[in-house]
Amino acid sequence: MATIALVGLPGSGKSTAAEILEKKGFARIRFGDAVDEELKKKGWPRNEQNEKLVREELRDTYGMHAFALLNLPRIKAAEAKGKNVVIDGMRSLEEYEYLKEELNDLVVVVAVHASRELRHARLASRKERPLAKQEAESRDKDEVEKSNCLGPIARADATITNDGSPEHLRQQIDAVLQALA
Repeated sequence: MATIALVGLPGSGKSTAAEILEKKGFARIRFGDAVDEELKKKGWPRNEQNEKLVREELRDTYGMHAFALLNLPRIKAAEAKGKNVVIDGMRSLEEYEYLKEELNDLVVVVAVHASRELRHARLASRKERPLAKQEAESRDKDEVEKSNCLGPIARADATITNDGSPEHLRQQIDAVLQALA
C-alpha cells in the first residue's frame, strides 16, 4: 500500500498527476477540499481572495499543519479500506512532518515541477478559477512566504518535471510507481 503526497507550486500539475493516479485506483485526497468546505459553510463565493482568507484562517486556527490534520481521517479511512492514496496538494513543511509522524513515515513525497511561465499560463487558462498574471504571482509569493511550501519540495523522494505532454507525465508517474514496487 502506498501513500503519495504531491507537492509543487500552483499550476505545476499536481492535480493532473493526482487524476492519473486516481485512474490507477488510488483514493484521491485533495487538501483544498477543506477550503471549499469552509467557503460553503461561510456562504462565500469561490475565488482567489476568499480562498486565501480561508487558507490563512484555517492555519491560524489549527496551525501550519492544518490541512494534514483536517484530512488525516480521510487518508486513514482510505488506507483502512486497503486503498493506495494520493494526496493532492500538500503544502507546508509542517504538513509534511505531521503526516510523516502520523503515517509512520509511509508517505512518499513527489514534487511536480514546471517553469513559472508555463505554470502561470496554465493558471490563466483554467476553466475554473483562472488567475491573471498578477494573481498567479501573488499566489506564488503566498505559497513560498506564508505556506512554507519549499520544505516538502526540497525533501521530495522524487521529482517529476511536467513540461511536456500528458503522456510524458503519465510515463514519469509510472516510473515513480515502478521505483516504489
